[in-house]
Amino acid sequence: MDPVVVLVFMLTCLVLLSFWRQSSERRNLPPGPTPLPLIGNFLQIDVKNISQSLTKFSKVYGPVFTLYLGMKPTVVLHGYEAVKEALIDHGEMFAGRGSFPMAERLNKGLGIIFSNGSRWKETRCFTVMTLRNLGMGKRSIEDRVQEEAQCLVEELRKTNGSPCDPTFILGCAPCNVICSIIFQNRFDYKDKYFLDFLKKLNENFRILSSPWLQSIHNQQSELSLENLTITVSDLFAAGTETTSTMLRYALLLLLKHPHVTAKVQEEIDQVVGRDRSPSMQDRSHMPYTDDTVHEVQRVIKLVPTNMPHAVTNDIKFRDYYIPKGTMVITSLTSVLLDSKEFPNPEVFDPGHFLDKDGNFKKSDYFVPFSIGKRMCAGEGLAHMELFLFLTTILQNFKLKSLVQPKDIDTTPALNGFGSLPPPYKLCFIPV
Repeated sequence: MDPVVVLVFMLTCLVLLSFWRQSSERRNLPPGPTPLPLIGNFLQIDVKNISQSLTKFSKVYGPVFTLYLGMKPTVVLHGYEAVKEALIDHGEMFAGRGSFPMAERLNKGLGIIFSNGSRWKETRCFTVMTLRNLGMGKRSIEDRVQEEAQCLVEELRKTNGSPCDPTFILGCAPCNVICSIIFQNRFDYKDKYFLDFLKKLNENFRILSSPWLQSIHNQQSELSLENLTITVSDLFAAGTETTSTMLRYALLLLLKHPHVTAKVQEEIDQVVGRDRSPSMQDRSHMPYTDDTVHEVQRVIKLVPTNMPHAVTNDIKFRDYYIPKGTMVITSLTSVLLDSKEFPNPEVFDPGHFLDKDGNFKKSDYFVPFSIGKRMCAGEGLAHMELFLFLTTILQNFKLKSLVQPKDIDTTPALNGFGSLPPPYKLCFIPV
């Protein structure tokens, strides 16, 4: 038989098999767009803005729907109610980590971010306990963040008010905080090995956020040396790039909205003054600043579609049957941009977290670090760093843009796994 005929026959069988499998699987799964054989719904997704694609699908199929990323189904949860119901009300059942091929190749299912089952539970428990023993959540950590904030200010002074790209300077500060916790030591901002390490962290986060990536043991204890090594790597990656990226985006938004910057600096002058460093105790007396820090995190949507989850057992969810191991995407963007909770949600408006009396108000819809059992273990540290680093910078410098505020583009440069700000330069003018 002609080899070409054999090849065509085999491909046809493969396509028909794929179509049959998808049809049988879809009977009890949530509704969704009809997938193509082999490639699923990829052609219907804008890989440059996945969150926007999910929002369009939700308007047609509702808050719980199914997409095929290739041949496997993925259940998507859109909106606060669906996300909360899964990650809080059925937290244990949705606590699995979904497939992340690149990370699986690199981390081998180890560490705290991409592990599963008993390995994840034991690793997370050990990590949280160890970080607490090293000072996480205690006054000593705030002291380290304040010290690092002053080091950051001194480094920014060296720019002498000249235009600079703040990427690596802002990356040094949160990375040094993690170093001080894990190694009990910080590094000079010009240290060659330290800067090489930061470059690798930054590049890894950029690769994870590219649209192309989105289209892809000790028997007695899980705490093997290899697992602990990867866990430390996870802590650096999560603890450095998240805060660094938020700081870069925060400064860009403050350049875009100088009236907000002026009000924050006015509040800093009134509450903190110039003779001492800002502290976390000041936050309760600085509602507008606290509000602005929250609004930055809300509007940038750092991890738009969250880390992929997976159901740990077969589950009936809202009258749909979701088989064990099915990947689940929870759209954090849909919660952070909920128009019922945040009027004009696309607009950067610090008033979103203020009540009618000008006091700071909490919101259950504020979920930049996810919710439930797999929420970020370092959320508290990230909030502390963002508040103290930003207030210390604004206490010591005026921010000067190289272009008019109206011409500043805050559209993410990449919007895959993470939402990265476009590159920009600014001047730090000492006050």
